[in-house]
Amino acid sequence: MRIDFDPEAMGRTPFYKLLTSVVVPRPIAWVSTLSEAGTANLAPHSFFTVACVSPPVVQFTSVGRKDSLRNIEETRQFVVNLAPEHLFEQINATGTDFPRGVSEFDAVGIAREPSRAVKPPRVAASPVALECELHSTVTLGDSTVVFGRVVHAAVSEAAMVEGHPDVRRLRPLARLGKDEWGTTGEVLEISRIRYADWPGVTQG
Repeated sequence: MRIDFDPEAMGRTPFYKLLTSVVVPRPIAWVSTLSEAGTANLAPHSFFTVACVSPPVVQFTSVGRKDSLRNIEETRQFVVNLAPEHLFEQINATGTDFPRGVSEFDAVGIAREPSRAVKPPRVAASPVALECELHSTVTLGDSTVVFGRVVHAAVSEAAMVEGHPDVRRLRPLARLGKDEWGTTGEVLEISRIRYADWPGVTQG
C-alpha cells in the first residue's frame, strides 16, 4: 500500500517538503561569493552535484533569487566549500536570511582565506574548496541552476589517504528532510561488476 501525492493539488511548499524528505541525503555546497561592492557572502545550498567531468563542472540550485545567485551573476565567480561535520552550527547559521550587504563570514564569525584562482574567499576551516568560474545558468520556475567550471581545487592534506580524499576524514554533512541533517555514518565498499565477469557470460 502506498500513499499518493499530487503536486498540483498540494501546492509548492507542502510538495517541496515532501521532495526534500525523500531525495536524501543531499550533499551541501557551502557557496562563497563576492558582491560587486566587495561584500563576502556565504550560504549553504543542498541541491548540489557534479554536472560534467570534462570540463569539470559542478552545479547547485538557488531556490529563489538569493545573494549567492545575484553575486555570481555580477562577478561570474564562486567557491564551493565542503560542509564539514565539525562546523554544523556555523553552516546552519549561514542559512539565516541576513540582509543583502551583510557578510555571513563576519556575522557568524567564520575565518576566511584567499582563493588561488578566483576572487571570492574560501572557508579556512573547510577541508575542500572548489574554485569556480560561471559556466551558465538555467532558470526553472522559481529556481535557478548554476553551473560552475572548476578552475582550481584545494584539499586539506589531513583529509588525504594515499593521494586521494578520504570520506572518513572529510566528514561531510548532508541535508535530509525538515530540520534534519545527516553525517557519513557507516561507509560501504563494493567493486562494480564488469559485464565480462557477470555469472553465465561466456568468455570469447
